[in-house]
Amino acid sequence: MNAPEALDIIEAAMPAQRRSRQARVVWGDHVVTVGGGAPVRVQSMTNTDTVDAIGTAIQCKELAQAGSELVRITVNTPEAAEAVPHIREQLDRMGVKVPLVGDFHYNGHRLLSDYPAMAQALSKYRINPGNVGKGDKRDRQFGMMVEAAAKYDKVVRIGVNWGSLDQELLADLMDQNARRPQPVDAKQVMYQALVQSALTSADVAREMGLNPDNIIISCKVSGVQDLISVYRALARRCDYALHLGLTEAGMATKGTVASATAMGVLLQEGIGDTIRVSLTPQPGEARTQEVVVAMEILQSLGLRTFNPSVTACPGCGRTTSTTFQELAKQIDDFLRAQMPVWKAKYPGVETMKVAVMGCIVNGPGESKHADIGISLPGTGEAPAAPVFIDGEKALTLRGEHIATEFHQLVERYIEKRFGSAVAAG
Repeated sequence: MNAPEALDIIEAAMPAQRRSRQARVVWGDHVVTVGGGAPVRVQSMTNTDTVDAIGTAIQCKELAQAGSELVRITVNTPEAAEAVPHIREQLDRMGVKVPLVGDFHYNGHRLLSDYPAMAQALSKYRINPGNVGKGDKRDRQFGMMVEAAAKYDKVVRIGVNWGSLDQELLADLMDQNARRPQPVDAKQVMYQALVQSALTSADVAREMGLNPDNIIISCKVSGVQDLISVYRALARRCDYALHLGLTEAGMATKGTVASATAMGVLLQEGIGDTIRVSLTPQPGEARTQEVVVAMEILQSLGLRTFNPSVTACPGCGRTTSTTFQELAKQIDDFLRAQMPVWKAKYPGVETMKVAVMGCIVNGPGESKHADIGISLPGTGEAPAAPVFIDGEKALTLRGEHIATEFHQLVERYIEKRFGSAVAAG
């Protein structure tokens, strides 16, 4: 095979950058910057009854420890409003500084007015323009919520959802469309209604004195192509920070794939400053799974680095043994579990790459590309597993305890490489 005379320069794909306003979501001395070139932030939401202050605080802590940088809680009743300051106090006592976001619908204007301690304990308010009232009440009640945000200098997410879109606005746009010589598709009118609802509400909030840097916009839908279309339009028409999320994404594989597909396209185009993966938990599944998926989306795109990555082959007829599958899972679970401690103890450990491969075909090559990797014996291969450290073959493991010994090697590698950086500092 002849070598080509010249090599084409193939540029690495990189996400685009959209310059948006920067919002500062604050609790005490802890600041989470959103937009304006800040890292794309991970957000989640509790599914506890907010009235249960202890249970809600515990779940907030779990979500924060999993990697959620903002946690949203439901504030829907006077009892829930009264519980919010206690949730904040519990988190502060546990040393969890994650900012809390209040999710308001229908009666948020009354709750923010009647419970000032709650309004101050929250770092951000989510307001849905479709659920703040009808007619004259809508403007007055929306105004009351904006006044509270301005008074306490809080960030507001104006969050439009196509499941609760302002029906008066939608009907008006539908009527206008019907009078056109060439009406557009009804879905296009829906897109316009979503975008117009969000941006008009933002204009009203600014006229009432809300700092434009304290405004974040979202327009959530449940269809992948719909989300992409709406957010492209939003990005063209405003410079507000944008929150991404596929609403009612679904369970397990369906919800994960749909969210990753939609948000992956938009994030690659530079659209999106915070994200939430709205997964329906499977029975017995931890709420933190939505945080794990969100982090994986950002890390897969190269936008953030949260955890050491584990490369593992999918398996084939050469790898009838399940050893590499079990070892890959053990290592991945171990690394994730240790990260809350390692972030402080071993700066930079999140960039580490580990390879757990199942046979000789790609095993040695992938292991050399990783910081530390192992190539396990495939079917019919000699019962030996070469280990590569920093691109060089370091040793070969044999016998029945290969998995345990490699686990120990990973721990020692982390201590030597990332622990020495701390000692040197």
